[in-house]
Amino acid sequence: MNITSAKFIKGLVSNDPIMDDGIPQIAFIGRSNVGKSSLINALTKSAVSRTSSTPGRTAEINFFLINDSFYFVDLPGYGYAKVSFAMKDKLASLISTYLFNNVYTQKKVVLIFDINVGMTDKDILMFEDLKSHNKNIIIVLSKVDKITQKDFHKKLKEIETITGNIPLFQISSKNGVGVSELIDELLS
Repeated sequence: MNITSAKFIKGLVSNDPIMDDGIPQIAFIGRSNVGKSSLINALTKSAVSRTSSTPGRTAEINFFLINDSFYFVDLPGYGYAKVSFAMKDKLASLISTYLFNNVYTQKKVVLIFDINVGMTDKDILMFEDLKSHNKNIIIVLSKVDKITQKDFHKKLKEIETITGNIPLFQISSKNGVGVSELIDELLS
C-alpha cells in the first residue's frame, strides 16, 4: 500500500473530538528537533508538515488525514525547546494526556531518536512510559545520513540494548533511506 494523499486537518492545544473520532491514528513523538515533521513529509512525499531548524516549533498536536482513512499525528517534541517554561509544561501535559489517557488510542506510536545523539534520559523515559502503557511502538533512527558507520553501529548497539526486539527503522528524510520500509510497516 502507498500513501496517495495527505491533508492537514487541524492543530490542537487542548482536548478535541477529533482525538477520539474512530479514525485510526499513528502518532509521531520524539525530542525537539529530532525530525518528526521532516519524517512525515518524507512519508507523504509532500510538504504537509511545517519544518523548522528551531527546536520546539511544533506547539500543538497536528492531525493529518492520510489516504482519507487514518491520521498521522505530529506531537510536540519533548526536551529542549526555545519556549517559556509555562509553554514547556503545557506541551508536556498535552503530550501526556494524548498518549497516556485511556480515552485516546493510537494504532501505532512512532518513537524517533536522532542516531547521532542516541537515546537521552528523556528518550529512555518516554520509551519506558510507552512500553508500560502497552503502546504498539515503532522506533525510527533519524538522520542516518549524518553519522559514520563506526559511530552508527556503536549507537545502534546501545539503543538495541534498551529497546530489545521492538521494530527499528533507519531513516534519512533527506535522501529517502528506509522510507518505503517504514511505510510498509505503518500501513500493515
